[in-house]
Amino acid sequence: PPLAVRRPIHPGRAEPLGVSFCALGVRLGRTAILIDGGYFIKRFQRIEPNNAHDANRAAECAHRWAVAHLRPPNGGGRPKLPRSELYRVFFYDCPPLEKKLHRPVSGKSIDFKKTPEADFRRSLHEILNRKRKVALRLGTLSSDVPWTLAPGIMDSLVKKKTRWDDLTDDDFMPGIRQKGVDMRIGIDIASLAYRKQVDQIVLIAGDADFVPAAKLARREGIDFILDPMWRNIPADLSVHIDGVRSTCPRRESAPDGTTAEPAIGGLVACALPPDHDIVDPS
Repeated sequence: PPLAVRRPIHPGRAEPLGVSFCALGVRLGRTAILIDGGYFIKRFQRIEPNNAHDANRAAECAHRWAVAHLRPPNGGGRPKLPRSELYRVFFYDCPPLEKKLHRPVSGKSIDFKKTPEADFRRSLHEILNRKRKVALRLGTLSSDVPWTLAPGIMDSLVKKKTRWDDLTDDDFMPGIRQKGVDMRIGIDIASLAYRKQVDQIVLIAGDADFVPAAKLARREGIDFILDPMWRNIPADLSVHIDGVRSTCPRRESAPDGTTAEPAIGGLVACALPPDHDIVDPS
């Protein structure tokens, strides 16, 4: 049928011109983007170490890298597809640790409420709360916060490169455990799928805790995409998702202090079964 031409609502006021994809029979899908905040912050601080505690920059990158998923990747002879409609960006995190603890070696007191990490987390949550179409979902922290060895220290002790008597306060870190974050992610995925509110779910995360929820969403006909922010994922994880795509820069600080060249908007090179595309933007 011919396209209908409607008159302007107010004569003399310019209105955007264009062709409606719905009128042409092309359906625009709705996409929900779910971000595991703890994982995102770790990856953001590795990608942009100079902005590790810049809440404005972190919020900007979270939103920019999320909405980049609305634009399907081009190339490979694929036709150019329309941009998806954003349903909402969900950001899952916990309030920062605000306890006073005594260091395990020196016994000195430290107030985590006044640390740069706590200030950064509070500011980030406040900024995200003000962004349009962004929903902040907060879990809680476990009340028990034991001191644990920092990454790599146990291995050094086992290999006798370090002695127990040589350990300092810097070799320990508080064992912070989040509660309720994974549950909120799973509930939201199930709700979005059962209510048919979206056609596609993009999850920015890096572990396999989401697999049961992803399987449920796929059974309900949802296109489920994982964004591990350029981290490798287990090969067997790919059978539970429809595609893998990272939109953040592929850049991390190297041991010599240099950084790799960014590769924005590319696809993760991971082992997928032959019948899976890296990304299926439908």
